[in-house]
Amino acid sequence: MNAVLLAVFCMLVLSLCRVNVVISLIIGAFVGGLCSNLSLDQTLTAFNNGISNGATIALSYAMLGAFAVAISKAGLPQALADIAIKQLVNDSAKTKIKWILIMVIAAMSIFSQNLIPIHIAFIPLLIPPLLYVMSRLHLDRRMIACIMTFGLITPYMFLPVGFGNIFLNQILLKNITNAGMSVEGINVMHAMAIPALGMFAGLLFAIFVSYRKPRNYELNHVKNSESQPKLNRSSLIVSLIAIVLSFIIQLYTGSMILGALVGFICFIATGTVKWGEADVVFTDGIKMMAMIGFVMISAQGFAEVLKATDEITPLVNQSVELFGSNKVVASFAMMLVGLIITLGIGSSFSTVPIIAAIYVPLCMQLGFSPMATVCLIGASGAIGDAGSPPSDTILATTAGLNADGQHDHIRDSVIPTFLHFNIPLFIAGWAGSLIL
Repeated sequence: MNAVLLAVFCMLVLSLCRVNVVISLIIGAFVGGLCSNLSLDQTLTAFNNGISNGATIALSYAMLGAFAVAISKAGLPQALADIAIKQLVNDSAKTKIKWILIMVIAAMSIFSQNLIPIHIAFIPLLIPPLLYVMSRLHLDRRMIACIMTFGLITPYMFLPVGFGNIFLNQILLKNITNAGMSVEGINVMHAMAIPALGMFAGLLFAIFVSYRKPRNYELNHVKNSESQPKLNRSSLIVSLIAIVLSFIIQLYTGSMILGALVGFICFIATGTVKWGEADVVFTDGIKMMAMIGFVMISAQGFAEVLKATDEITPLVNQSVELFGSNKVVASFAMMLVGLIITLGIGSSFSTVPIIAAIYVPLCMQLGFSPMATVCLIGASGAIGDAGSPPSDTILATTAGLNADGQHDHIRDSVIPTFLHFNIPLFIAGWAGSLIL
């Protein structure tokens, strides 16, 4: 059996059996490495090299967590939650508040990719203070997980702005060109429109069908914002200055670490977070984001082992032998391989460079148009970002919704997003590659 398939299968099965994702990734990596031509020492070396690549990501999330807790201490997120809570006394206003909440979270998720490119940074700031409101409204958090996942993935795979510019222009089109196919004059939005519609269909199904019914959560587990720090005028000004400074620094330097650090220092320098409390605030932030950091470090090691096995190319070639010159079956197989690889790595940005070099020659040989090739590779790369246990999108979603311990990573984030996005995206990407 192909080592890549075996490693991903092992990791997914262990995760579904509620084994910690970090442990699942480590075991899956060593199973894949040892079942290939790699020795134990070579597997360890590859895994350790990958871990070093994930250190920057983990530190970024730790700093982001500290900055989020500092903002929370200032009272800004609680002030937003208070506004919603005051409306809950009126039963007739609950439906209105529910839809406003859904639209605000969806808008923030979408804007975080394109308009204000902060990716998952808004989740620990916005979501935990709103859990009390969600619980009072009996809002199914699996729906919210799907909404955030849609907003964090669809914009970058469709709109060539912000993170979308990186994914579509600098990664997708560039790697297809480097692999030998000209994409000059290709409208990337046109190519990715059908996959994006698949994602949108999954979102509508999650909101209006799967999770429309009320779901009960224990209110005594959720922090009521009425007992949280209250926002005064000076705290509001400091919070806004810190957020703007952090945003500017991140855009200017490209470093989430430096941006979060400047924002955190701003709170300390102004006395909004007292000097004696700074260490506790920083530690609380690290605790909040620690799980994401460890998973991302492990995921980088897992990905490096998969690459070191040199069995990704044979996996594709073996698939080719099954479909011959049949474009319908060929497209299906390539989408399936892309799903398997991305589920294991947890990053569409990392998957595209791997599969583009293999898929482009196949697409040219089988007669796929450049537009269809862009659609196929773009969808194949993005398909596993939702529903992947080590995906930073899904991990951050869980971190925000599980702040009170009532949202399970696998059952409430991974499985719902896999069902509502990976399946329709698979169908849409497959159909799009045959239509275009």
